[in-house]
Amino acid sequence: MSHVNATLTPRTRLRLARLVVEQGWTCAAAAKRFMVSPRTARKWAERYRLEGSAGMADRSSRPHHSPAKTSPALVRQIVRLRWRLRLGPVQIAGRVGVPASTVHAVLVRCRINRLSRIDRVTGEPLRRYEHDHPGSLLHVDVTKFGNIPDGGGWRYVGRQQGKRNRTTTAHRTGDRDRHHGPRLGRTYLHTVIDDHSRLAYAELHTDETAATATAVLRRAVAWYADHGITTERVLSDNGSAYRSHAWHATCAELGVTPKKTKPYRPQTNGKIERFHRTLADGWAYARYYRTETERQEALPAWLHFYNHHRPHSSIGGQPPITRLTNVPGHHI
Repeated sequence: MSHVNATLTPRTRLRLARLVVEQGWTCAAAAKRFMVSPRTARKWAERYRLEGSAGMADRSSRPHHSPAKTSPALVRQIVRLRWRLRLGPVQIAGRVGVPASTVHAVLVRCRINRLSRIDRVTGEPLRRYEHDHPGSLLHVDVTKFGNIPDGGGWRYVGRQQGKRNRTTTAHRTGDRDRHHGPRLGRTYLHTVIDDHSRLAYAELHTDETAATATAVLRRAVAWYADHGITTERVLSDNGSAYRSHAWHATCAELGVTPKKTKPYRPQTNGKIERFHRTLADGWAYARYYRTETERQEALPAWLHFYNHHRPHSSIGGQPPITRLTNVPGHHI
């Protein structure tokens, strides 16, 4: 294919060839006119004589025979090692006995040279899906965060000061573990996210029981309804709260179809798992909090930022709220 700075394009080749074949110019004179070598002018003139105007088109420079081409069996072996073990070209080359440059060429040709296209846990190709409208599927889950001691946690004050803060807080609350060490407890964050829009809802609680999970679901469905979203399905893992009779009864009462992920397959619920990582980086461990209460009070503002202002890479760099229409407070 002609590049942008090519001296001869198909149209210019045709003009050169016609000067030689039809008007009797010598190859040297035509070559000088178009600032190419006589050999090049002779080539296009001969091709014009044999094929006419069609011969002026670009041709592939690929050779007719490639005796040293990587065999299909070796290609399959390289791809298998890449998928299953997520090895790099150097490691794969050591196993199959070919140069790393050959392995890299195969990976590029198969479009698996970037590990971002491979699941980091299973090594399988990423299978992404998205429901076509808001409310078609809600993902639900629970994530846990250790409570922050008074004075701040070790991430920001250091391990020694963090340990002293834990001891002081436990002495104030009187909460100890079975070895009489300081115990701060955990905060259970119940999260819900819409599959299509990525609009997120979350509540902080002290447990992950079925009673709490069902109450969160009721409020989440009502919250999404206030945003014009009718919930049709809800996807959860196989935790005890989501396998309970109370959960299924609540789903039936709300007119929502409950769905479960396959056991030991969290990738099915990957959108909410990724949201948990964003939540940890953007809120839970984003800055210094003096107390657990201060961190919990910062959650609503961060959720508003996530839903209304934070660009989301999976939906074209727009915030989740932009995938809804006629929502009150859309531009706040």
